[in-house]
Amino acid sequence: MDEGYIKFNPHWVKSPSFSYDGLTALMEARQKLYRKNLIGAYPSGIGFGNISVRNPLAVHSNAFFISGSATGHIPQLTKAHFSLVTKVDIEQNILYCEGPVIASSESMSHAVIYRECPEVQAVVHVHHLEMWRQLLHKVPTTDAAATYGTPEMAWSIVDLLKKTDLRDTKLFVMQGHEEGVFAFGNSLEEAVEVILSALENGVG
Repeated sequence: MDEGYIKFNPHWVKSPSFSYDGLTALMEARQKLYRKNLIGAYPSGIGFGNISVRNPLAVHSNAFFISGSATGHIPQLTKAHFSLVTKVDIEQNILYCEGPVIASSESMSHAVIYRECPEVQAVVHVHHLEMWRQLLHKVPTTDAAATYGTPEMAWSIVDLLKKTDLRDTKLFVMQGHEEGVFAFGNSLEEAVEVILSALENGVG
């Protein structure tokens, strides 16, 4: 299983933790999802799930803060567990980031949502097998051949944004990534609420 491994070519500049106050709300939102086991780690130790917010200080940019790679198992994140993605080249499969940790393996998928949807301020990726099964093909669903963290997944997301009602529902399932569900919102609160509502209504 290749779960959790980075598939993009990272250009990572290691730097101190960020002082951005908005990370506090991001940590609280992540904690809410962690408590519901939507973000966490498998018995093997491999982590799953990630959360991000657009960087409001980067005008005319699609930069965003995201939980770092291999942080899923950590009960309570601090500012030392976040990375700032500054640029993405999907065609070349290159991702530029900086911070105390390298960006999550799913950063490419987050990046394409921010690029295609300027109004989006937060993105959430969680794992939940039953919810995934319930929502598969009932909500916008990525191509089965597109695996997580790849340019193919990014292009599949773009395709959904163009051809389905994804911009309105703000929720999609990753067919080629079992358990994987994405949500986004015009605020961090909305992105989290979309996932929690899907969990409650889709699973019961």
